[in-house]
Amino acid sequence: MFLSYLLDKNSPSYGNRNKFEISKKSDISKGDVANDSHMSTTVHIGTHIDMPYHFYREGQTIEDYESAFWFFKKPLIIEIRQQDLIIRDNLIERLKTIKDDKYDILIVKTGICDRRDCEDFWNRNYGFHPDIYDLLCNQFKSIRVLGFDSISVSSLQDRMLGRESHLRFLNPQRPILLLEDMDLTAVTEETNFKEIIVAPLRIASCDGLPCTVIGKLNG
Repeated sequence: MFLSYLLDKNSPSYGNRNKFEISKKSDISKGDVANDSHMSTTVHIGTHIDMPYHFYREGQTIEDYESAFWFFKKPLIIEIRQQDLIIRDNLIERLKTIKDDKYDILIVKTGICDRRDCEDFWNRNYGFHPDIYDLLCNQFKSIRVLGFDSISVSSLQDRMLGRESHLRFLNPQRPILLLEDMDLTAVTEETNFKEIIVAPLRIASCDGLPCTVIGKLNG
């Protein structure tokens, strides 16, 4: 199953600041020999991954990761129902009850994916407190990526805390990459994934990368 969204003109962006635009440079319907499309966009739109270079001058980019990095054999899926816009205690309490430390990707479903066509999705999105990074580093040393259905790790309503979260998670010394705006509408904690594959667009020296994400189910 796909865990990423199609990019189109309606794709929301953080704070509604950017749009995905696509147009034809040549068009068969207008007598041209072939269709040739041109797109203009930020790399931080739709399902995308934040690289350490997003917040660090010497941070890692796609060139620093081997292909094997993007295959995840032991995903941890957690659903939370959140009142506050900043996710902290609710998730930390759940994580502390988990004894297996071999998970390699954490995916958090808040349910905001069900409201992706509403203004709240980009204007009042859930953010993740930087303390979650510390817990993951201490308790789940194999986790390489945090994925979620909110548009950003930073809530638009608390951008200063969001900046600290970006800095903490993307720390080049021990980065946990951020996979933002995942399509988790069909995912629950009972979804039995055999493997999750994250396939970023390979753009050299770039701070963020649109991704196709595929979940392979057991059975």
